[in-house]
Amino acid sequence: MSESIFTKIIKREIPANFVYEDDDVVALEDINPVAPVHILIIPKKPIPTLNDASDDDENLMGKMILTAKKIALEKGIAEDGYRLVFNCNEGAGQTVFHIHCHLLGGRYFNWPPG
Repeated sequence: MSESIFTKIIKREIPANFVYEDDDVVALEDINPVAPVHILIIPKKPIPTLNDASDDDENLMGKMILTAKKIALEKGIAEDGYRLVFNCNEGAGQTVFHIHCHLLGGRYFNWPPG
């Protein structure tokens, strides 16, 4: 399987606007934002979909969510509210097959999304 665009971004082969990085995850601004704050939280470990995550990935998945919380606080959207979205497979809108979490905030969100 070829490397995803996210793997190339993590390796700095493709430029991106990073807002956070540690040993396990990176966070960057989405190039097609759907909200005033739209950040992608991406594990450095390439896992194609949520269906491919294993019990060994439990801490990594939790770290992604806690990283989103940290960024929401830093961006000033935590108090008003924010949304976290994981898409799994094409039918749910996943276009890059390297799991990632969308942190969305800075505007009101209706439910159900549409």
